Amino acid sequence: MPTKIRLQRHGRKARPIFAIVVADSRSKRDGKFIEKLGQYNPNNNPATIELNFDSAVDWMLKGAQPTNTARAILSHEGVLMKKHLLAGAAKGAFSEEEAEAKFEAWLEQKNTKKQAQSESIAKALKEKNAAALKAEKEVNEARALEIAKINSELVAAEETPVAEETPAAEETAATEEAPAAEETPTAEETPVAEETPAAKETPAAEETPAAEETPVAEKTEETK
Repeated sequence: MPTKIRLQRHGRKARPIFAIVVADSRSKRDGKFIEKLGQYNPNNNPATIELNFDSAVDWMLKGAQPTNTARAILSHEGVLMKKHLLAGAAKGAFSEEEAEAKFEAWLEQKNTKKQAQSESIAKALKEKNAAALKAEKEVNEARALEIAKINSELVAAEETPVAEETPAAEETAATEEAPAAEETPTAEETPVAEETPAAKETPAAEETPAAEETPVAEKTEETK
């Protein structure tokens, strides 16, 4: 029967963990399987892989076809390299001892590369944590300075007595409310100067009779 090496999803939402299994190609993805080869956890950095190496190589030699993701995992772990070397040894290209030596050299090189990658990730994580810690420290120091400034201002405000409120235009004893200038009678309403009879109305010069009409000189008989 045609077999496949594929992944079965497990774990909780947003944090999946995949089982690496050998299953009948006609069964559902998460259905029955023939053998479990290992586990792949992408939630870690770097991702962790647990694999039964010899069993995976055996299934590959038997003709099991891996899915694309399963192929990438098997290649990363060296299963495909080991299968290729064993196939070459079976064809007589080189002996099994040479195939094993080549695989060991490849594995050592890969482990060195993997170790360097892990160290690089660890260093980057350490620098990131140091930067975050430094930023947090700066924020805390700035906050402490701000609090100290506020406290010093409060202490200074408490030490300086507040000037007593002097009511505006307060009636001070010194300047007691002087009684409003006694209403000085406006010129004490001095009685209007008694009307002095205009020169006690001296009778106008007694009307002196106009010069008595002197009788026109009797018409003297003109000397006719």
